[in-house]
Amino acid sequence: MTFRIRAARASDLQPLYEMAKLTGGGFTNLPADRKALTTKLRRAAEAYANTDPGDPRNPHDELFVFVLENAATGEVRGTSQIFTNVGRKWPFYSYRMATLTQHSKELNRTFRAEMLNLVTDLEGSSEVGGLFLHPNERAGGLGMLLARSRYLFIAMHRQRFGEKILAELRGVIDERGGSPFWDGVAGRFFGMSFQEADYFNAINGNQFIADLMPKHPVYIAMLPETARSAIGLPHPSGRAAMRMLEEEGFAYEGYVDIFDGGPTMTARTDRVRSICEAKELPVAVVGAPECGVKALVATGQLSDYRCTFAEVCETPEGLTLAPEAAAALGVSAGDKVWFVSR
Repeated sequence: MTFRIRAARASDLQPLYEMAKLTGGGFTNLPADRKALTTKLRRAAEAYANTDPGDPRNPHDELFVFVLENAATGEVRGTSQIFTNVGRKWPFYSYRMATLTQHSKELNRTFRAEMLNLVTDLEGSSEVGGLFLHPNERAGGLGMLLARSRYLFIAMHRQRFGEKILAELRGVIDERGGSPFWDGVAGRFFGMSFQEADYFNAINGNQFIADLMPKHPVYIAMLPETARSAIGLPHPSGRAAMRMLEEEGFAYEGYVDIFDGGPTMTARTDRVRSICEAKELPVAVVGAPECGVKALVATGQLSDYRCTFAEVCETPEGLTLAPEAAAALGVSAGDKVWFVSR
């Protein structure tokens, strides 16, 4: 069975909506709301149709939505997204952990207070997010295909993306669907449950954070233990994603999500493994590769983008590409593809 990544289309609304209902909350980029998803797909269509790459020092504010498709049946089984420039439409807020050190001569003691500061440090970065894989397909490395195919897209459209890239991981969610971090921090100021705030943010944006969130530091020692213990921890289902990000070169630098306290991972775009190691070569032969190296292979610009797993063999003449992968990508000998080892 062959799966491929392709650009999302308006006709993907229903499968995206069905998957959104399976997320269990905390997935701001994939709300279970048809109107919001329709808006996302419309915005993505505009981005795919825009052939102007823009200025790399000030990228367009664009959204690209992708789906994971069964190449044989056309069934959609997963999705992911890339934002080219966060913080353009409204501020991109994060909490950043900081330490204030103070010394008392009289007591001969040094006190170190950990704080959460509300910042917009990451504005202008690109963001990878919105990744969801149908529960029935969580095998065979399809989550890796969804995640890493975005980096090949960035490599192939580098001018459209910022110098830094981030990924927000969903934080700890309790059995009732609430967030201990939200309850201990922002929930005290907003009079809203985590589910209400998360849904409102997904539909309307986070300007209400700017309007209502206190701007002074939050001393971590004054928070309930449930909130303190959730800071910077990913949801159990996101631990594998965190390891995958670390393997790509992302690091946790003390930034956490303002809603659920989940970690925000960051990296220099050109140092992300799947971007800096990506190569472009022509397909020399469609046939069984002799060396059989496993790779991600992609082709096509913007709305024609497609990506799949494949066995390849790099030769002086170009790439030998397995027939099933060539069929999934719609390429033949002489066509150029991008690839990176799996």
